[in-house]
Amino acid sequence: MKLDMGAAWNTATSLIGRNRDVVLVVAGVFFFLPSLAISLIMPEAAAMPIAESGDTEAMMSFMMSLYADYWWAILLSGVAQAIGTLALLTLLTDRARPTVGEAIKRGVLSFPSYFVTNLLVVFAIAIPVALALVASPLAIFLVAPIAIYLAIKFSLIMPAIAIDGILNPLGVLSRSWRLTKGNSLRLFAFYMLLFIATVVIFALVSMVFGVVFAAMGGEIEKIGNAVVSSAISAGFVVIFFAVLAGVHRQLAGDRPEQPAEIIE
Repeated sequence: MKLDMGAAWNTATSLIGRNRDVVLVVAGVFFFLPSLAISLIMPEAAAMPIAESGDTEAMMSFMMSLYADYWWAILLSGVAQAIGTLALLTLLTDRARPTVGEAIKRGVLSFPSYFVTNLLVVFAIAIPVALALVASPLAIFLVAPIAIYLAIKFSLIMPAIAIDGILNPLGVLSRSWRLTKGNSLRLFAFYMLLFIATVVIFALVSMVFGVVFAAMGGEIEKIGNAVVSSAISAGFVVIFFAVLAGVHRQLAGDRPEQPAEIIE
C-alpha cells in the first residue's frame, strides 16, 4: 500500500482533535514538564558557549562533561517521555477506550520492550557510522544515506509496540520494516516536511518571545524562554506521534473510521 500523506495528516489531526483534553494532560505531564525541568536544570546546554569557537573537540568534551553531571535528569526525562509516548499512542488509537490510568500502565509495562528495541536500532545505525568515522571522516557522507534509510525503516517501532501490542523487540523491528516497505521515500519526504515546518515555527515563535523576555531580563528571561521552548517541543512530539499513528493506521490497512473519544 502506498502512503497517502494527506490522508495520514488528516488522521493525525482528527486523532488529536477528538481527544484534545487527554492529549493536553499527557503532553503536559510527560513531555512539557520533563523538557522544562531539563531546560532549567541544564541552562548551559541551551547556551552552548563553546560551540561558537568552532572547536568541535572542545564542544564534545563540554557536552560529555555536562551529561556526566546531569545523567540522572536526562535518564528520568527520557523514561517519562517514552512512557508518555506509549500511553499517548494507546489513548489515541485503542478502540477499547482505555482510561488514562490504564494507558499509562500499559506504557510502563511496554517500556522494557521499547528500551531494548531502541538499543538495537541505535546499534544498527551507530555501528556503520562509527566504522565510517574510523575509516575516514569523509566516509560519513557515504554512510549517512544508510543511517537515514534505517531510521525510516524503524520509524514505526513505537506504534508497533503501543498499537499492535508487540513486545518482542525483534518482532517490533520486523513489523516496522514490513509496514514501511515500498514507502521509504514517501516517509522521508513526509518526515522532512514535518521537520522543516517545526523548525520554522520554533524559530519564529522563539524569536518573538525571545525579544519580549530579553527586555525583562534576569530569571524571567531564562524561565520564559524555557517555557516557550518546552511548549513547542511538547506540541511537536504530540503532532509527530499522532502522524505516526496515522501512518501506521494507513499502512496497516486499518479501517479509516473515527476513533472513539477517551474516557478520563
